[in-house]
Amino acid sequence: MIANPLEIPITDNHIHVDHINGIGPVKVAKQFYNVGGRVMIIPNKPSWSMGETFEFEKAMDLVISYCHEITQNTKVKAFPVVGVHPAEFSKLIESGKSLEDSYKRVKKALDYGKKLVEEKKAVGIGEIGRPHYEVNGEEMNYQNKILKYGLRLAKELDCPVQLHTESAEEEQFKEFASFADEINFNKKKLIKHYSGPYILEEENFGLTPSVMSGKDNIKKAIAKGDNFLMETDYLDELSRPGAVLGLKTVPKRTLDFLNKGIFTEEDAFKIHKDNIESIYGINTEID
Repeated sequence: MIANPLEIPITDNHIHVDHINGIGPVKVAKQFYNVGGRVMIIPNKPSWSMGETFEFEKAMDLVISYCHEITQNTKVKAFPVVGVHPAEFSKLIESGKSLEDSYKRVKKALDYGKKLVEEKKAVGIGEIGRPHYEVNGEEMNYQNKILKYGLRLAKELDCPVQLHTESAEEEQFKEFASFADEINFNKKKLIKHYSGPYILEEENFGLTPSVMSGKDNIKKAIAKGDNFLMETDYLDELSRPGAVLGLKTVPKRTLDFLNKGIFTEEDAFKIHKDNIESIYGINTEID
């Protein structure tokens, strides 16, 4: 039985691979493909995950090599996004660096990420943003400065940004939209990673929600519309199998909802093809 008979380019918009701590890019991609997955958008993991803390540029290069490996050795298309996780900034401060020096180091890394997008080695900037844990006001001000700096780089590139933030509801979406409006950044290309089902314009203020693909979340999302992406935030860590969601979740959820009539065929192609292609400027069709 063919897992994906319609050949929908089912896309996990935020999935990690890790050959050091997990099963690695090729095994992840093959398992993903076998249950109907076709496209993976892969952000680099934090530098400490490869045992080289603060080697941000190396972490970006690594995810690019992972995507190349997947594309060369499997039937999945893999596209990297590159950035500096907000927790990296916190760790710089914890290591004894000043806020300003830490800010300069992250800016330098994001400049390198910009270069990778310019060279067509990556398709966007991310995940950047601010921490999902409490920090003092001074650090939060700098985290917001980094977020805005990344947005300005992406504006120059006309590329998307994947945002990592605290749990976001309408108030936070409105705030992030205001950051984009300050520089006339295309809000459609500002993707809220790890999003709830905030699909309506009055909920997301023009941003694109990348909805965590638990059953209830996606049911709520599709009941409002198809202006969203789907993701798992799969970590590929043997010590945490299936975290955050399992690597097979997006294909299985999509195909199950199609079979049950919760998704129409049009919905599936809109979410996994049209939305992805218009935001990232990529071709999802399988060669």
